[in-house]
Amino acid sequence: MYHSLEQTGEEFTLYAACFDDVSYRILSKLKLPQLIVIRLDNFETPCLRAVRGQRTMAEYCWTCTPHLIRFVLDFYKVPQVTYLDADLCFYDKPSLLLAEMGQAQASVMITPHRYTPCYDKSATAGIYCVQFVAFNRDSRALKVIEWWQERCLEWCFARFEDGKFGDQKYLDDWPRRFEGIHVLEQFEGGVAPWNVQQYRLSLQSGKLYVDNRPLVFYHFQGYCYYRDGIHDFGQYRLTQDVIDLLYRPYARELLRAHTEIHRVEESFQYGWANPKTSWRARAGQLRRALRGVSNQYRIV
Repeated sequence: MYHSLEQTGEEFTLYAACFDDVSYRILSKLKLPQLIVIRLDNFETPCLRAVRGQRTMAEYCWTCTPHLIRFVLDFYKVPQVTYLDADLCFYDKPSLLLAEMGQAQASVMITPHRYTPCYDKSATAGIYCVQFVAFNRDSRALKVIEWWQERCLEWCFARFEDGKFGDQKYLDDWPRRFEGIHVLEQFEGGVAPWNVQQYRLSLQSGKLYVDNRPLVFYHFQGYCYYRDGIHDFGQYRLTQDVIDLLYRPYARELLRAHTEIHRVEESFQYGWANPKTSWRARAGQLRRALRGVSNQYRIV
């Protein structure tokens, strides 16, 4: 993601929250000029530490989302911060999306899932996706963040329960609950495997377009790759254009990122998943193949 932002020509500072010593050590060694590396100890409050043992690592990361946003706003005194999921890849400047927030005179901007109807999980996973969420450092935004911090401390788990799911479903009523909320209208920000079926992807003069509008970012949710060289692009239906123009180049960039990491830490052994060989896993792969969503490829 960092290198994709660089390639857009955007001026940016990326704040990376490290939840373990390995990620902190490696990111520090890489010395990326527009990256600020943040230890968990820097922003973890006593309230966060009190709930850490009650949640999985993924759930705890979600719990920390609003706290990290508040930390960056307060500690670094920036006028605006945008939370980004790590599995985003940028193809154009994110400022094109943030300009919409400014034009709306909003304090917070959220991005809708825009599900393809057959994949619609709004009722259980939320209307909006915590993938690209922008906050100004003003009173309206701080009110939203404080409310979100309190809710995530109370409950933040990887399951649907009583109208809640992780840190994400809390966003459902923000446009009604708070002032200054803007919902991103540009669909080219937030293209993802659950909605890409709605768009026509094309390469024009070396630039990616969705329905003849420049693609800003794609969310590679569900992507994983295995130690045997197989890359799994997830369980959604993807056209050949999407696979060739988005997923194959992204897979090669991940392999290059591993090479970059190994230059500073030869013993690095993370990132790959171990192939699942149980009968249930094989049956699952067969069902995916029958649905036409096997999406597994060897990338070299």
